[in-house]
Amino acid sequence: MLDLTAVLVFAGALFVAAASPGPGIAAIVARVLGRGTDGAVAFTTGVALGDVIWLTFAVTGLAMLAQTFQTVFLAVKYAGAAYLLYLAWKLWPAPATARDITVATVRESPSKLFFGGLAVTMGNPKVMVFYLALLPNLLDLRAIGAAGYAELVGVVLAVLGTVFSGYILLAARARRLFTSSRAIKAINRTTGTVMAGAAVAIATR
Repeated sequence: MLDLTAVLVFAGALFVAAASPGPGIAAIVARVLGRGTDGAVAFTTGVALGDVIWLTFAVTGLAMLAQTFQTVFLAVKYAGAAYLLYLAWKLWPAPATARDITVATVRESPSKLFFGGLAVTMGNPKVMVFYLALLPNLLDLRAIGAAGYAELVGVVLAVLGTVFSGYILLAARARRLFTSSRAIKAINRTTGTVMAGAAVAIATR
């Protein structure tokens, strides 16, 4: 079991890192604004699992392995960027009708959304830096056993669940303010642009 103070420090640092704007948050918010909450759970679950994977790399001492297989991680990174560009492309010409406010016109596969969210996090430089560079300064990773690792995973999921739920709720409420076709078209294109910007941020870092 980990020291309570250490767990709280980790939770606080993760909350600040997760809540600060970045490619992952941009993708979540833009997707909800453009498509509504349908599929948001699958997408954010993939995003959160990516954090757990990076945590696992750090705790098990696989950071060096991750750096060794740079080609693999570059492929994942660009896959995440490509997925965001795909979402941006889908959002830009989306139908600008009032019914889009409550119902998405195109159902997306939960599995595709899940792996898309996972790819976004695996290629997110902010997440990499947090777990591979900052985390070792917050916790003594060599002293973490199975129980301590389980605690950290629980903290990661709880913190990210809280942060993501807040952003989804805010984005969903903001989306309901737009009732005209012109406003819907504007928000679709704005969020598409945000998606594209997040893709560029991932691909160029």
